[in-house]
Amino acid sequence: MERNLTTGSVLKNILYFSLPYLLSYFLQTLYGMADLFIVGQFDGVASTTAVSVGSQVMHMITVMLVGLAMGTTVTIGQAVGAGNREKASKTVGNTVVLFMVLSVVLMAVLLFFVKTIVAVMSTPEEAVAGTVSYLTICFIGIPCITAYNIISSIFRGLGDSKSPMYFIAIACAANIGLDYLFMGAFQMGPAGAALGTTLAQALSVVIALIMILKRKMITVTKTDFIPQKEAMGQIARIGIPIALQDGLIQVAFIVITIIANRRGLSDAAAVGIVEKIISFLFLVPSSMLSTVSAMGAQNIGAGKPERAIQTLRYSIMITVGFGVIISVIIQFAATPVMGLFTTDAAVVVLGTQYIRGYIWDCIFAGIHFSFSGYFCACGRSELSFIHNITAIVLVRVPGVYLTSKMFPDTLFPMGLATAAGSLTSVVICLIAYSYLRRRQKKDAV
Repeated sequence: MERNLTTGSVLKNILYFSLPYLLSYFLQTLYGMADLFIVGQFDGVASTTAVSVGSQVMHMITVMLVGLAMGTTVTIGQAVGAGNREKASKTVGNTVVLFMVLSVVLMAVLLFFVKTIVAVMSTPEEAVAGTVSYLTICFIGIPCITAYNIISSIFRGLGDSKSPMYFIAIACAANIGLDYLFMGAFQMGPAGAALGTTLAQALSVVIALIMILKRKMITVTKTDFIPQKEAMGQIARIGIPIALQDGLIQVAFIVITIIANRRGLSDAAAVGIVEKIISFLFLVPSSMLSTVSAMGAQNIGAGKPERAIQTLRYSIMITVGFGVIISVIIQFAATPVMGLFTTDAAVVVLGTQYIRGYIWDCIFAGIHFSFSGYFCACGRSELSFIHNITAIVLVRVPGVYLTSKMFPDTLFPMGLATAAGSLTSVVICLIAYSYLRRRQKKDAV
């Protein structure tokens, strides 16, 4: 159902839109963890490693597709806010053409290089065959993954964040059931995990298409599927910087993991566990980024830029409040939280050190995620790309590397270095926001 986000209480709209988004992210996290949990029940370490490595590759591809699809969400949101149904329809049609062509090309390229990718990931020899099987099936399913994400982006651009939540809930339930069937009953190992994931995504796409046809949410004609330079250009102009940014962020996490791996097994395990905890806590900032993008786009399209700014302010208040509360709690609860994931005393100690420094990132990330959403809503996603990449290249990765060398007996400084990267992003965002506001006021005169 299309929802007008340009009227009524801004805070109420934020909560209405962001909560389903938050649940969607939670379900996606659960979706990814299910394969690892279930394969560990029925197979050995080699299969678990194969699914783990394969999941990392697929996660990077998925987040880049989601980033690119942000161009569709913002463009449709601006068109809906302006009451321009024709532009919204053309954006939907051109999105389908653009992403379907992209998915086929991406599938072919990745299938051709699948063994090279497995080698680049330094996959242990025992897990190579399983990883190749897992990725081959997942790569064949890329059109389904792409279809799900563009359908979700269209719904969110229309102001509907509930329907994508239902789609991912269906896919998650189906994936768990299929995993037990393929890996448990049929003993298919990593290939079964990949097949379950792909079929579950396909099912969610079919249900989404049925819902679209039944509701008749937006009218799309044959002419809307004719590629248009302006429509595709706007989708790409907003989406490409976000896709590149998200891809490079994943690369940065891999680099940090490599740095931790070189410190020893206990350090590597501690960093790995903390990264999973942090990724779960970051569901709140991530949901706010998407909320500000969708709501801001509609309000800017409707000629109500002040409501978009108000959305940004509320988002920062919510994420900072959440970040402060979580950061303080973790200072006291770090050890028992780590104990939930491992019984190794050394890993618990190191993980406690790392998360006590890293957790402050929740505050700063909430701020720059909110700004990123606002920049996307304004059609200036390159600003989001700039602040993230600058922070990663100049502060986060070098900071983690230097602190790992300077403080070999503790991970606490490494945790602070990651938070310092986000603090740098906040400073750049404030400068970019001031510049953007001055430009907007000057254009309005």
